[in-house]
Amino acid sequence: MTYIEKGSSEYVKASIALFFGGFVTFSILYTTQPLLPVFSQEFHVSAVAASLTLSSSTGTLAIMMLIAASLSDQIGKKTVMIASMLLTSILSITIAFSPNFFSLVLLRTMLGIAAAGIPSLAMAYVAEEFDSQAIGKVMGLYISGTSIGGMAGRIVTGLLTDLFSWRTALFSIGVLALILSIIFTLILPTPKNSSKKELCIKTVIQTYAVHVRNKALMSLIFLGFLFMGSFVTLYNYIGYLLSEPPYSFSQSLLGFLFIVYIFGSFSSVYMGNKADQYGHSFVLNISLALTIAGAVITLMPPVLAKILGVSLFTFGFFGCHSITSAWIGERANINKAQASSLYLLFYYLGSSLVGTFGGYFWTHFHWFGVIAFTMTLLTLSYPLIMYAQKNLIHDIRA
Repeated sequence: MTYIEKGSSEYVKASIALFFGGFVTFSILYTTQPLLPVFSQEFHVSAVAASLTLSSSTGTLAIMMLIAASLSDQIGKKTVMIASMLLTSILSITIAFSPNFFSLVLLRTMLGIAAAGIPSLAMAYVAEEFDSQAIGKVMGLYISGTSIGGMAGRIVTGLLTDLFSWRTALFSIGVLALILSIIFTLILPTPKNSSKKELCIKTVIQTYAVHVRNKALMSLIFLGFLFMGSFVTLYNYIGYLLSEPPYSFSQSLLGFLFIVYIFGSFSSVYMGNKADQYGHSFVLNISLALTIAGAVITLMPPVLAKILGVSLFTFGFFGCHSITSAWIGERANINKAQASSLYLLFYYLGSSLVGTFGGYFWTHFHWFGVIAFTMTLLTLSYPLIMYAQKNLIHDIRA
């Protein structure tokens, strides 16, 4: 097999394309997150209902990723990823013209279906096409694209919403995404180490069953549910907190809060490299501890303390995500696309289900309830990491 090696022109093109893939998907997927208070006010809906503009996308994306991974075996990873990016961009432009809240949620649901191609296949593309020595860094670059995309999408949304309207904001981001999607189409190298297969339901079930029976792998996969559930819960409702007195942030300031995603962009690459050097489990435990510490710091009243806490929380989270993604890619010796899709299924189900359920804690217990819920989810991650590490050592010795 021929692998993409560091320093080659293919390495540069693939890295840029994957960065754009992460940027486009996540700049669009989470554009509505800073707009939740706006939707509550404009459409007269509760915080829980407003969160459906995000949960509807991540929920359908989670389910569709299972289908996208198997569909790619028949028509090719590159084809599915290109179609995903183009459709996602076009839908983002269309959503700007939503006449009411129902159509907004419906179109966001469709967007989740279209967006499934990149997150379900990018991890598998990296694991299959790149030299093993480059996987950690390239996975970090892809996740860096997701963090910068998420950050840029939210910041631009906040600014343009204050200057014009949320509709102008979503339309503008959709146009930029369409341009980057075209570049992605032109420069992504065609996969060389994956072969097309006939789509068979029985075979699809069998490929997933192989991973489901692997308890050590599933313990890593379930981490995605806990990590992303806690992450989205904190970000969903901090906008409500900071828009209230004594903070009274404008929409622009709420958007700029997401500039802390730059710490996530750095963390995904930096911690990914450290995991390659010192081992996944050790660095993952450190990243998780930083995430929990950041959540605790946000309980302090001063606004600077909250920003510091969110920054540390974000740094830790993206480190956790990057390391876990790479670890799963290495542990799954076969059907890597399906293994990645299972991880991301749980990852986005956490975003959808936990993110919306977190609204209950905001409504009844305010910010302390949100953080208590978040910390509970993160603490549950430790025994899963220990189990995965223990069984990994056992597999190596065997």
